[in-house]
Amino acid sequence: VIKCNHGCKWQYIIKDKEEFLKNKRLFDIVKRNMTGWLKQDYSIWGCFELQYSGIEPKILIEPLLRNDINKNVEEIHVYCFYGIPKMIIRIEEGTNNKTTLYDEKLNIIDDVFSMGDINIYRPADDLLNQSFDLSKQMSKDFMFVRVDWMIYQNKLYFEELTFTPYSGFNVNANNQLFSKKSERIKNGL
Repeated sequence: VIKCNHGCKWQYIIKDKEEFLKNKRLFDIVKRNMTGWLKQDYSIWGCFELQYSGIEPKILIEPLLRNDINKNVEEIHVYCFYGIPKMIIRIEEGTNNKTTLYDEKLNIIDDVFSMGDINIYRPADDLLNQSFDLSKQMSKDFMFVRVDWMIYQNKLYFEELTFTPYSGFNVNANNQLFSKKSERIKNGL
């Protein structure tokens, strides 16, 4: 994966490095786009997400942690306030439509909020507990941050710190999160 460190979705997945380097046309397209991205300030360009301002733009190259590039890996998103995880969403592998939601005690919440179309009621396991504990440490210096993790070959990998999930514009998620049904979570934040 070739990507920039100072924005969102600025990346290319290279299936075969040798073929990529031989394909001058594709190489030039990637080079031109990466050069353009390096000159952009995502804090203004990307829905005014100010946390991106001041980041020194760089290109990162890292291995792709997927068996199938067309299939998402399993993810865990830990919503933390002052270092305290308050809500955890586990997104099943291969889809964004199957989720399990947990509260700050890792109890499954089944009637409050759904990011996807289908709620899965998967009990907490070692990887969820590990993401929960590590997220506490990583979020302690922030008023709010979502700590994002991925699971690949039954191992936990850190993805990123997300300071403005959905740029704050996911109306459906916000309405569900702060609906009357979720009053107990809202008051706990």
